[in-house]
Amino acid sequence: MMKRLPFLAFWVLLLLPALSWAQENRITGRVVDAKTKDPVPFASIGLREEGTGALTNEYGYFQLAGLEKTSQDSLIVMTLGYERSAIFIKRGATEDLIIELKKRVIELGNVTVKGGKVKNLELGSKSNNPGEGMIQGLPGSQYAFFVKNDKQKKLGNVRTVSFYIGENGFPREPFRVRLYKADGNYNAPNTDLLTENVVVSASRGGEWYTIDLSTYNIPAPEEGFFVAMEWIVGGDKFYTTNFMDNYTPYGQIMRPTFEYKESRTWSYTIGKGWNLLTLANGQGRRYNAMIKAEVDMIK
Repeated sequence: MMKRLPFLAFWVLLLLPALSWAQENRITGRVVDAKTKDPVPFASIGLREEGTGALTNEYGYFQLAGLEKTSQDSLIVMTLGYERSAIFIKRGATEDLIIELKKRVIELGNVTVKGGKVKNLELGSKSNNPGEGMIQGLPGSQYAFFVKNDKQKKLGNVRTVSFYIGENGFPREPFRVRLYKADGNYNAPNTDLLTENVVVSASRGGEWYTIDLSTYNIPAPEEGFFVAMEWIVGGDKFYTTNFMDNYTPYGQIMRPTFEYKESRTWSYTIGKGWNLLTLANGQGRRYNAMIKAEVDMIK
């Protein structure tokens, strides 16, 4: 054993410069509420030019690799219920940042039913049999499915949303529910309909998991809306998209459906934004996330 020590010490000395550079070229910090100073969990941190990013953990902390492509960049911080923030960053170590976010004031209208009956209407996937394949994501990534009002019914509030959670992966890990209007570029998800953090966890996989949103009084847009799953992390587990080549996806796995001939599913990646999925099977049926919703139908 003693004979091997000099050899090991030699390799440690060789690795020290690389380890030192890794420590010097990173960005770390914490995101907090500007007024209360409370931590802001699950905020997305993205470098605009680098196209990389990270997600704060439940205590508001984050870390990501520093600049490699450029000598300076903008660190973009976004999260549900807060105003967007941008910070100028230079190459080199930028540690222990404290980023304060201001609350965004959002006014939601109420749906008033006059002289009509309210019934339940199901939108989205109707199947109980998932298609082949898996939908999984890195922390901060999202998959959003457009639950379309195909029959042009008069809609009231959103009652529930449901995700088909696969039996593989870690089905009991938490995720955040997101609802969006289809008012982005090319009708992509954009404006938040659900303006509060709803973090949930399924009891098991291999079945539908339903979340009751009736207490939030969310008016459903007449054309329909996007329901999204956002992968999050807990404790001290936070990662960057730089690790994509060797990172095992953490969290639950959704299953796909091939019920539709059109693409209704968009994917979101920190630093890259929204992209429409256009995969199809041999019968021309499109690959979509298996998601559905229940809304009030006014008759």
